[in-house]
Amino acid sequence: MIRIFDFLIALFGIIILMPLMMVIFFILYLENKSPFFFQERIGKNLKNFTLIKFRTMRKGTENCATHLVDASRITNLGSFLRRTKLDEIPQLLNVLKGEMSFVGPRPCLPIQTELIKFRKEFNVHLSLPGITGLAQVRGIDMSQPLLLAKTEHKMIQELNLKNYFWFIFVTMIGSGFGDRVKKKN
Repeated sequence: MIRIFDFLIALFGIIILMPLMMVIFFILYLENKSPFFFQERIGKNLKNFTLIKFRTMRKGTENCATHLVDASRITNLGSFLRRTKLDEIPQLLNVLKGEMSFVGPRPCLPIQTELIKFRKEFNVHLSLPGITGLAQVRGIDMSQPLLLAKTEHKMIQELNLKNYFWFIFVTMIGSGFGDRVKKKN
């Protein structure tokens, strides 16, 4: 049932948000000629997939977990896109393709081996990754792998349609900030 909602909401979202996506694309293109950011992530059953987002960091930024990136690497527009979560709109394509859900554990990088280990321990890896979820709305990021895996496990155990729509709603109204970057020195 959740997959049906994922598909329909993603399709509707892409149609409705297309004008906004085009504006963001154009501005990012003018800023750095590279409006999209593609990155290999770990999906359901530890299968890799390519995550797509609007670029918020300067080209050439090290490919590592966001909490390890210096905040000075974020562009001015990128800061706004991250704060408003508009950088995640292209992930609707990942949801449409069935690589992600709206609600689930945040997809990690293949190099985040400690987090992957804990996700296996709690069977979190058996679920589709999501754009948002319990850990995200609670502000738990990937810098705390054990706490993250435990929180994601709890969310998966308690996930139903009511919680699914609740996580989407509270994310849309501003709760949850995802992975934080290192503060500027």
